[in-house]
Amino acid sequence: MINLDFLTLKAFLTENIDFLIGARIQKIQQPTRRDFIFSLRNNSESRKLYINIHPSIYHIAFMSAENETKRWIKIPKQPPMFCMLLRKYLEGFRILDACVKENERILELHFETLDETGEPRSLCLAIELMGKHSNVILYDRNTMIIIGCAHNVGADKSRYRELKGGLKYIYPPQKTIFKLPEGLKRQFNGLTSEKINYYLQSETFSPAILEDKYTLFAELLENSIRQNSVNEMIDNYYADFQFRINFKNKKDRLCEIVNAKLKKNKNSIAKIETLLAKRSNDEKYKLFGELLTANLFIKADYKQSIELYDYTNNVNVEIELDETKTMNENAQRYFKLYSKFKNTKEKSSEILNNLKMEKDYLENILYSLESAYGISDLEEIECELGQENVKEKQQALSTIHKLNISGFDVYIGKNNRENDYIISKLAKDEDYWFHTKQCAGSHVLLKVNENTPNEAILYECAKLAREYSSAKQPSKVGVIYTKRKYIKKPPSAPLGYVTYKNETEILI
Repeated sequence: MINLDFLTLKAFLTENIDFLIGARIQKIQQPTRRDFIFSLRNNSESRKLYINIHPSIYHIAFMSAENETKRWIKIPKQPPMFCMLLRKYLEGFRILDACVKENERILELHFETLDETGEPRSLCLAIELMGKHSNVILYDRNTMIIIGCAHNVGADKSRYRELKGGLKYIYPPQKTIFKLPEGLKRQFNGLTSEKINYYLQSETFSPAILEDKYTLFAELLENSIRQNSVNEMIDNYYADFQFRINFKNKKDRLCEIVNAKLKKNKNSIAKIETLLAKRSNDEKYKLFGELLTANLFIKADYKQSIELYDYTNNVNVEIELDETKTMNENAQRYFKLYSKFKNTKEKSSEILNNLKMEKDYLENILYSLESAYGISDLEEIECELGQENVKEKQQALSTIHKLNISGFDVYIGKNNRENDYIISKLAKDEDYWFHTKQCAGSHVLLKVNENTPNEAILYECAKLAREYSSAKQPSKVGVIYTKRKYIKKPPSAPLGYVTYKNETEILI
């Protein structure tokens, strides 16, 4: 990734100076501690000035609606204190002037405002785009006293320059020799000093982007995609990086949550299976009770053990007894043990079935996370996991993937909510349902019309079920299919979980 440099910042200002000077600040928002949105209006036009002071992706641009969505911006209900301060001093006022400090990545916006007594007051908003030192600072231009900063910098963080309300604003220490940023060095590699000087002094730009690079001069970057403006280049370039960073962070966080639940679930399953293995011989307690009851006439009370003949299995069985009890009391003790073990076994089996349902559900969520590619995909999964409360209108299902195969409509769910919707709302009794066997994946629904689907169409749907599953590696995978009327959703089952019968299996 190329970091924003002085030349690009200066080119941005040159391109947008006519709009900035005289623009009124209508609204100030601060989505996070590292980004700001200034809603500006000038010459009957409204724009959103986006400022990002993240150490890796610091930049400034007029943001398009598409890139606002890409940046995943969410405005908090309670604005941060610095945002409230900016609103107090700047909202409703116009930008008097704008400039970039020479050879620095500092954009200054000048304002003529009014103080508490109604007297004119000159303020400056300094937007410093300098890596880990990036900041937004509001100060009085006459006294140079700082009113507030996005990040306060104390003596423990910098011995050259402290930044906080009440201190005097000073510029960063000047470098004795101006050095080209590494990104520009790579762009100008192989050019003569005269040519480099030409580009440095140029005020005519042909902005372009190529993968993880951008340039103000398209001829320096072969096969690049030309942009309509410097602003569009900055906005598109950094919005794409922000999307990738935010997407990865949210995806990793959700995977961590699901994996933690899955690990706990698997541990519980292992414990219950071990318990059931120990309870597998509970039938012998019933046998001991029956044999003791059938042989009460022997009068073997208060003994440590007794050997009796088991007519069912034609063997002698030695039974341990409680020497403090009679044979009848020992028989009742074994019947109680049998009843207790049987009840425990039934309850444990029920819990085990629920845990296995939950395991399938969580594995399907992991598959959905791995195959997610958009913001809405992760937000749906986040809602499903109960990690975020959103309004009902925001919980509406996105458009379910739909295909047409030889005149038949085919629907594919990309997460548990869509899978559940396909089964509950879209499917009719005679429609066909497809899913990979013993493997997480999407529900595939073949809608039946007046015609009957042939084997070739069923095979194509089975291939789709395999493609949209966690078993995409080259290997033979079983895909089962059956009609919707043979599918049942158990009571209290998680989203997307179903049982089925009368299925047919195809090896893909």
